[in-house]
Amino acid sequence: MDNNETPQNDTGERKGNRLSKIVTRTGDGGTTGLGDGSRTTKDSLRIDAIGEVDELNSGLGVLLCEELPDSVRDALLGIQHDLFDLGGELCLPGMNVIKDSQVERLENLVEEFNADLPMLKEFILPGGTRAAALAHLSRTVCRRVERSMVRLHRAEPLPDAARRYVNRLSDLLFVLGRVLNRAGGRGDVLWQKGKNA
Repeated sequence: MDNNETPQNDTGERKGNRLSKIVTRTGDGGTTGLGDGSRTTKDSLRIDAIGEVDELNSGLGVLLCEELPDSVRDALLGIQHDLFDLGGELCLPGMNVIKDSQVERLENLVEEFNADLPMLKEFILPGGTRAAALAHLSRTVCRRVERSMVRLHRAEPLPDAARRYVNRLSDLLFVLGRVLNRAGGRGDVLWQKGKNA
């Protein structure tokens, strides 16, 4: 069964809260089910966006396997739940699941985590500690999610909060990369223009 398909019970009613059968064979022809019962191709703009949100969430799962400060761990766990909300919103065309309060929470986290960091005077490279590098990798996937959602929005309007959430999340992941380097006893990896010229 595809992660975004809604299972049905014996009477044909959808059960969105329980996975009862994993192998359904319904997607073998290249289509998949949305939460409203409709079907779409697996390479549609909507499924691209759903898959990229899933990839981002999985990347955060890998980051959560690292040694992290409790505040970072708590933030990332909350974000994983939000990303499931976002996937649900994308799975149900016309649905508005992501709220302004979730966007504001990310903005507050950016401010809190950034408050103790030194001001940046140079661009930084994605690297340093493994945890910081994973945060940067997730940031780049997040930017891809955003691009995918912009493409989808041109074809089928999406709620503003969902798009703003993803934009704020990439900002937060950038800041967390810096936070995790400091937590690991490393500084920022600064870009040196023309280093190998």
